[in-house]
Amino acid sequence: MISQDEQKRAAAQAALRFVRPGRVLGVGTGSTVDLFIDALATARIKVAAVVSSSERSTRRLAALGFTVLDLNEVDAIDVYVDGADEIDPGFAMIKGGGGALTREKIVAAASETFVCIADASKRVDVLGRFPLPVEVIPMARSFVMRQLNALGGEARLRANTTTDNRNLIVDVHGLRIVDPVALEARINQIAGVVTNGLFAARGADVLLLGTADGVRESRR
Repeated sequence: MISQDEQKRAAAQAALRFVRPGRVLGVGTGSTVDLFIDALATARIKVAAVVSSSERSTRRLAALGFTVLDLNEVDAIDVYVDGADEIDPGFAMIKGGGGALTREKIVAAASETFVCIADASKRVDVLGRFPLPVEVIPMARSFVMRQLNALGGEARLRANTTTDNRNLIVDVHGLRIVDPVALEARINQIAGVVTNGLFAARGADVLLLGTADGVRESRR
């Protein structure tokens, strides 16, 4: 039986073949991405530079000798590699369990190809079992939580959490998200919301899913 950690490692390793030497690479954040960063360093693929979606990943990349640039310093990102907390059959995702959803969404939007790496537990038929993270400007916390509750979920402030952008995270529990594109847009229109963890308008292009039978590749 292949463990969840082994599934993650296999998916991370499989993503290396999408990395092209001499190009700018986008890198997300999270435990599966940590495994990808380590595999990238071992493979010695000479990327031009890396754009990171979190301070955590930036520190790990810099420690391994990669040139990490701000997004404003590059014209384009060839491939973005990141994980997901959930991904559905239409390649829409919930992301942000690690609190980096805003920067992840920006880097994903700037990338030509989004490769999602995940273990089999992240594949779901309908999004919402994993609480939906929403990044919120601090002064709007109570107002935003009331608006999120009105959507049918239960909004809870994530304790002891401040994002890299110095904002708060509210997690919405109990949702069953059958139209992720519409809900993503609706939540983003609430005043005080920076963005939410639905990656549906710009979902993944490729899914590398680590399973008990090996890595399964699928494309949108």
